[in-house]
Amino acid sequence: MNANTNRRFKPSPSPQGSESDDSGIFNERILLLVFRTIKWDLRTLCITASLNRKLRAIAERLLWRELCFNRAPRMLAALTTGAPNARVGGGWNALAKLMFFCCGCQSSRHFKVAQPLPGHFVHESRFSKTSGQSFLTKKCRGDLLYVSDPCEHSNGRDEDDLGIYRGIFRGFMRSKTRAFLIKRQVRLEETTRCPYCGARVWSMTTARLVPKSVARRLGTHDGGLEYFVCVNGHLHGSCWLVPLSSEEDDGGNSNDDDDDEGEEEEEEVGFYGEVGEMGFDDRTVTDESRSSRGGGPVPTGQIRMKLKVGME
Repeated sequence: MNANTNRRFKPSPSPQGSESDDSGIFNERILLLVFRTIKWDLRTLCITASLNRKLRAIAERLLWRELCFNRAPRMLAALTTGAPNARVGGGWNALAKLMFFCCGCQSSRHFKVAQPLPGHFVHESRFSKTSGQSFLTKKCRGDLLYVSDPCEHSNGRDEDDLGIYRGIFRGFMRSKTRAFLIKRQVRLEETTRCPYCGARVWSMTTARLVPKSVARRLGTHDGGLEYFVCVNGHLHGSCWLVPLSSEEDDGGNSNDDDDDEGEEEEEEVGFYGEVGEMGFDDRTVTDESRSSRGGGPVPTGQIRMKLKVGME
């Protein structure tokens, strides 16, 4: 491989680096070809990103981004406005985690659960910007927000099921939602952090930015939900899922449903396989297989995204 090729595929070449730094498994072109061949298998990417610092850096800069585009091309095209070198708040690894990981639920000031629910990987999720419009007040309707369908968790025979959802804003730093939060001087939460990037969050309940259309969209009752938005534009929240009556199922006659007009725009992202452990920014999370066996949370000390394949 000549010097011109090295410059083309290595954005920041080091004049003192050895030629082997851009060969074999560290060659970005080879890595892209390999992952395209195996259709961006999440298990393999997790292993690759955890092998050493160089591969972790390549994954954070390039591979997680390509995974996101491969699994949800329409959603990512909308989030990046088609820019080839666009960036997302919190990094591509945080967005990849948001796409494939249900963050679980803990009690907050406005939403109480009997016991914390651990996070877990999901095999398939549907993200919809039509659903996202239901989360925006009329003053913030110009924003673009994708929100997943709730991940349903049984809460006992006589109790409402628990729904956990997540989402992502496009260009949150320039959004009307952020501008409104800043203008109203809404304080960031002291005890809650974003489960995807570790950043501080605003409570939309505290900010009084929860429109009535959210409850109908999620299938819950007024006051039966809470969600947060972090400074990087990641959304996560919980709600109580109640059975809908026939009248509610028909949509009712409320004028607040105008956010659901038009064709539903959505995209499904899927992951097939089993991943055992996920640690991020000194946070504590648990994986699905471990929690199903009654295991406790998995402590992590890495200031990076690290995924390990669980072997039974």
